[in-house]
Amino acid sequence: LQDDVRQKVHLNTFGFFKDGFMKVNVSNLSLKPPVGSDDKSSLSVGFSLDRTRNDGFSTYLDEEVDYCILKRKPEQDVSVVILLLDFKTEVVKVRFSAEAASLLPKISFMSEENVTALSTKLLKTPEQSSDSGKNPTKTNQNTDSKVEMASYQGNPVVNEKNADFPIPYFQFFFNISSDNQEGLYSLYFHKCVGKDGPTNDQQLFSLDIEITEKNPESYLSAGEIPLPKLYISMAIFFFLSGTVWIHILRKRRNDVFKIHWLMAALPFTKSLSLVFHAIDYHYISSQGFPIEGWAVVYYITHLLKGALLFITIALIGTGWAFIKHILSDKDKKIFMIVIPLQVLANVAYIIIESTEEGTTEYGLWKEILFLVDLLCCGAILFPVVWSIRHLQEASATDGKGKAAINLAKLKLFRHYYVMIVCYIYFTRIIAILIKIAVPFQWKWLYQLLDEMATLVFFVLTGYKFRPASDNPYLQLSQDDEDDFEMEAVVTTSGVMEGMKKVKKVVNGSAEPRGEWESTA
Repeated sequence: LQDDVRQKVHLNTFGFFKDGFMKVNVSNLSLKPPVGSDDKSSLSVGFSLDRTRNDGFSTYLDEEVDYCILKRKPEQDVSVVILLLDFKTEVVKVRFSAEAASLLPKISFMSEENVTALSTKLLKTPEQSSDSGKNPTKTNQNTDSKVEMASYQGNPVVNEKNADFPIPYFQFFFNISSDNQEGLYSLYFHKCVGKDGPTNDQQLFSLDIEITEKNPESYLSAGEIPLPKLYISMAIFFFLSGTVWIHILRKRRNDVFKIHWLMAALPFTKSLSLVFHAIDYHYISSQGFPIEGWAVVYYITHLLKGALLFITIALIGTGWAFIKHILSDKDKKIFMIVIPLQVLANVAYIIIESTEEGTTEYGLWKEILFLVDLLCCGAILFPVVWSIRHLQEASATDGKGKAAINLAKLKLFRHYYVMIVCYIYFTRIIAILIKIAVPFQWKWLYQLLDEMATLVFFVLTGYKFRPASDNPYLQLSQDDEDDFEMEAVVTTSGVMEGMKKVKKVVNGSAEPRGEWESTA
C-alpha cells in the first residue's frame, strides 16, 4: 500500500478449518506528513482480526463509524482481536474481550525463522499444533479486556526523512487450535490521527505487508476447497450438452440456421473456461499461487465465453436468422452497447482476480464490474421487448392463419423473456443472498448454483429454439404476400424497403417462393 489515505483497509478474508494458520509480515510503515515524537500519543495505528461464521453476519468493523476503533475496548460479545502499535514504548498491544477468548486463536509474535519452523511443523503434525509456538508475554488482565504486549521483532528501521519516527518490522502468527475457533477471519488495517476529534483524512500512509494463509490440506479458503472438482464436473456437463446439441443439428440439417451453430459454440467455450479455471484453482490450492500461463488461458476463454453468451442472447432476442436476415438500426445500437460493456466487465473481472484485496484498485474495479454487469443484463432485454411488440402488432393486423403463427411466436418470446429475467435474478441476486446466508465452509454452493442455473438456461434455450419443423418460432408463412408483409413488420430498418422476394434460401439451398422479381 503506497500513499493510501483510507482510515480502514480490508486486507483479506479467509475461511479457516482446525489446524489452519495465518502468518503476517509487516514492514516499511510510514506516514505523510511525518508525525513528531510529541504527537505519537495521538497516533493510533494497528490491525484488527475479525471472526464471523459467514459473510452475512458482520461485526461493527464493517460499519461506517466516525470514531477510531483502535481507541475503544472490544465489545464483550464480539469475536475480534485488536493489535495496537504503541510507538512510544515500541510494543504491540493485543486486546480482546475476555468472554471471546476461547473463540479466538492465540496471537504469537516471533522471528521469521520461528514462524517458518512452526508453519512447517503444523503441516507435518497438525494434531500437535495447538500448544506450539506460544511465546511468553507480559499479560495484564481486567474484567473488560485482556491485553498482551510484545516487542517489535528485529531492529527498527529509521526513515531518513522522518528520523524521529521509527518504522517497525514485526511478524505475528496464529493457528486454529480447536473446532470452536473455525470461521471466516477478516484482517483490517486502521489508521487514526487525533485525540478526540475526527480522524485526519490528509494523513497518508505506506505499508508493506505479506500475508500467508493455509488450511491443513490447501491454500484455498475453506469455502473454496471443493471448487476445482466442482468446475471439472460442470465442464463435463456443459461438454455433454454441447455434444447433444451438435447431434441434433446434424440430424435436422434442413431446419438449421446460422444462429444454431453460434449456440453450439457456447457450451464448448463454457466447458473450456471451466476446465482452465479448475486448473488455475488446483495450482493455487497446492502451491499457494497460480501458474501464469494457465491463468492467462483461463482469462481469454472467460472473455470469449462472456461475449459469446450476451451476443447469442441478443441475437435470439432480435430474431436474427430465424424470421429476418438483417438487423435493424435499433438492434445494431444494442450490440454497439452490449459488446463493449461485456468486454469492460470481463476486463474488470480479470483485474479483480489478479489484484490484492486491500488495494484501492480492487474496490474500484469491483464496483465497476457490478455496475457494468447490470447494464449488460438490462440491455439484452430490449431486443426481446421490441420483438414482442412487433409480433403483437402483426397479430392484430394479419389474417387468421398468419395471426395464429404470430401468436405462437409471441408466446415463445414471452417465455424467453421470463427465462432471461429469471436467469439474471438468480445468478446476480438470489445466488448472492445464498452466499451470505450459508456457513463459511459452504460458500462453494454459490458457484454450484450459478453454474447449474447457467446450464439449465442453456438447455431451456436450446429446447425452445431447437431446429424442428413444428417449432412455431421457425415457421414461415406459406403465402408469398404474407411472407413479405411479415418481413416488413419485423424489420424496422429502411434498407429493405421496396424489395420483393424471388426465392427463399435455407441452409444454402434455394427453394422457389413465388414469381416476384426484385424491384429495389
